[in-house]
Parts: sequence; C-alpha cells; structure tokens
Amino acid sequence: MSKGVPYTDLLLEMLSIPATSRKEQIRSDFLESNLKGIGFGVKRIHNNLLVGDANAGDGRPQILLNSHMDTVSPVEGWNRDPFVPQVQGEKIVGLGSNDAGASVVTMIAAYQKMQPKVEKVLNMMLLISAEEEVSGANGISAVLPYLGDLDAVIVGEPTGMCPAVAERGLMVLDGVVSGRAGHAARNEGENAIIKAMKDIQSIAGLEFRDLSVWLPRPGAQVTMIEAGTGHNVVPDVCRYVVDVRSNDMYGNEALLEKIRSVCVANLIPRSTRLKPSSLEEDHFIMEAIKSSGFIPFGSSTLSDMALIPFPAVKMGPGESARSHTAGEYILTSELDDGVALYCRFLESIKEILVNNPLSGEQ
Repeated sequence: MSKGVPYTDLLLEMLSIPATSRKEQIRSDFLESNLKGIGFGVKRIHNNLLVGDANAGDGRPQILLNSHMDTVSPVEGWNRDPFVPQVQGEKIVGLGSNDAGASVVTMIAAYQKMQPKVEKVLNMMLLISAEEEVSGANGISAVLPYLGDLDAVIVGEPTGMCPAVAERGLMVLDGVVSGRAGHAARNEGENAIIKAMKDIQSIAGLEFRDLSVWLPRPGAQVTMIEAGTGHNVVPDVCRYVVDVRSNDMYGNEALLEKIRSVCVANLIPRSTRLKPSSLEEDHFIMEAIKSSGFIPFGSSTLSDMALIPFPAVKMGPGESARSHTAGEYILTSELDDGVALYCRFLESIKEILVNNPLSGEQ
C-alpha cells in the first residue's frame, strides 16, 4: 500500500470529472483506478465501488463506511465552471466538494489508516456509491444484496462531523378525487375541487401526539394541485400531490394509513422505500459516539440512510447548508478534521468491541 491518501489532490481530481446522478461512469473509473493503485481490491457493481470482503463469515461484526460520488446538476448561480475546482486559500470550490466529495476522500483515507488496526476485531468495508442524489435503483440498493447482514453503517454526508443518529423519511402521494362533470351556469355536477379542498383541510389538521427523541413531528403538505378543463365546466377530476415526511415514531406505511383515513381521494404512494431511521440507545455505535465525545442529533435531510435496513449513523466533513448551492466549497481544515475524527470514531468502536464482544450482536 502507499503511505497515505493525498486526499486534497484526490478531491481536486475527482471534482474535475462531472458525475451527476446516473452519469457517474467516468468518475467511477477514476476512483476505481485510484483505489486499486492504493492496493485495495475493488468489486464494481454498476458504478458503485465496494472495497473489502462482504462474505468473511468469521463472526466479526461487519461495519460499512459509505459515501457517494454523484452530484446534483449545477444551479444557475455559479459564476465559474462548477466542474473546474479551484483552491481559494483554505477553500476548495467546486460542485460536489461539500456533498459529498469531502466525505468520499476522507473515508478513503480513514479506511486505509484504520483497516489494519481494526481487522482483528471487526470486518470493515468501504463503499463509494452512485445515484444517491436521486435514490436510484443502481445506487446503494443494487449493492445491498452483496453485503449480507451489517452490524452498522457510517454514511458520509456533510454534518460538521456531528453524528446524525436519526433521519426523517420521505413519501410522495398522488391523490385523485373523482366528481361529476356539469355546466357551471346551471350548478350541475359534483365539483372535484371542492372535495379535494376538504381533503387538503383534513391533511392540514392531522395530529401526531407521539414525540420522537431526535426528530420533529411528521409533516404532510399538499404541494401541487391540478383540475379543470374550462371556466364553465364543473371539474369531474382533481389531482393533488402530498409531500410526507415521516419519523421513527410514524413510519411511511403508518402515515399512509392515517392520511387515507381522512381523505376521499384515491391516494397512491410513488414509493414507500425512503424510510425514517433511528439508532437504538444501546447500540455499540451509540456507545462509541459518546466515548468519542461527539454530540448526536436528528437530521431532517435525506441520505442513503433511508435505503439502508441496518443500524446507521450519518456524519462527514462540511456543512449541509452548502450542499446544492452555487459556490459550494469545503475547507482543507475540514478535510483534515474529517480524517482525524473518522479515525477516532473507528478507534472507539474497536475498543468497545474488544471490551464487550457481545455488544456487536444486534
């Protein structure tokens, strides 16, 4: 293996290769070559890159480090080429520098440094995934069948290196309300808009009494509505869209049932797979968070945690507010801190599992 990952140089090279979601092939080629150059064996699944043995089967707890290589498309506010990264003092400016290029390169560095130190205690793997920004089918969902049962996942996203131990889920509902067409001048028909308005009022009045320790109450907001064919025609169909944010107390399926109970519309979820999550208080990762001196929090933003059916925590260098913005950047000091704090966290996990091997059995 090489002596170390030059993560600043690696980040600059990576950012210069456009990789919007579902168009990551060239960046994946680059990262695969880099990982192999370090000395890692790499399994490529679509454009996802997996390092480590997912089928060790030797009883060690299995932990995955995961971040994503893809980006959103650049917004219009960029005043320079977003795909030509620039160093401005301590800032590295470029699309995806903060979300989540910084997590990718610092996780690679931490994995290289810590894997030999922890391998006797745990089986640690590294996944650089694709299609995270669109929750695509060829992203982490395509890799999960290869991973077996994982005891924990650390998801690299910009959180200022504070661990998010819970995350809200997302569900989008398409509602269709049926009425009966008629002539507006004669007050004929059954107005689908009026019926939909009653649904919208009922959705706005939903109450959620069970409180989460980490996350805000669930939310359900009607964000789009469409109806009508002419000013003089009573509409027989009204369609609306509901944006639903779930939490660990009210999952997607429970919220769907609750919303349906107060609506006349036929409500069809586009998907229920972006689920909320919450780390159990007695999980060894929570113990490692405390022993590392980190301050846990609950996150309202989505990540691949929503697709991971294993205990997970989200943490990485950078700040969420910079993501998807013109002039997105990461600080070189945040890269240094990211590597150091990932290593501290992994060291704490190792020590906990050494002192209490059974804590790794969930």
